[in-house]
Amino acid sequence: MASRPKDGRDDRVCVAQIGAAHGLKGEVRLWSYTQEPSAVAQYGALETEDGSRRLEISNLRVAKDHFVARLRGVDDRNAAEALRNTKLYIARDRLPPTEDDDTFYYADLIGLAAMDPEGAKIGDVIAVHDFGAGGIIEIRRADQTTALFPFNDAVVPEIDLAAGRMTVVPPAESGDEAAERAAEPQER
Repeated sequence: MASRPKDGRDDRVCVAQIGAAHGLKGEVRLWSYTQEPSAVAQYGALETEDGSRRLEISNLRVAKDHFVARLRGVDDRNAAEALRNTKLYIARDRLPPTEDDDTFYYADLIGLAAMDPEGAKIGDVIAVHDFGAGGIIEIRRADQTTALFPFNDAVVPEIDLAAGRMTVVPPAESGDEAAERAAEPQER
């Protein structure tokens, strides 16, 4: 998932999240959000969401569906447990540059205007999620409701970072619309 910190700073990117403590000596479960998951250990100190603390990964090993990490200065289970659910960020400029115009970081999409193919504004991109079955873009509409769309070439055929917009072709009928239609009386 790409997201911006809650404090409104837009120069940082969430690269990992700490889970539960692992063992008694201060190790934690860690989920990496980087393209190459183990690269999270190569960025140096990572900042907490509120910016109050910097944590550096001193050791990282693969576990079942996550990593087990040792963080400098976290030496016991209580200290590790206090970090549960902490999101870790780095400055956007610490990420390597993209290879071409068709490559981007999900975080670069946050704040883009989502436009339909005719040029009418649908809303603004507020998040990009990836739960393992493909990306999903979340768009906040003018009425402050949100909509989720698959993040694929059919639904998002064009991204123009320089212009600050993306083209979104909404699927013919969303699940909400289908549910509303199913709840209406039908004629036979």
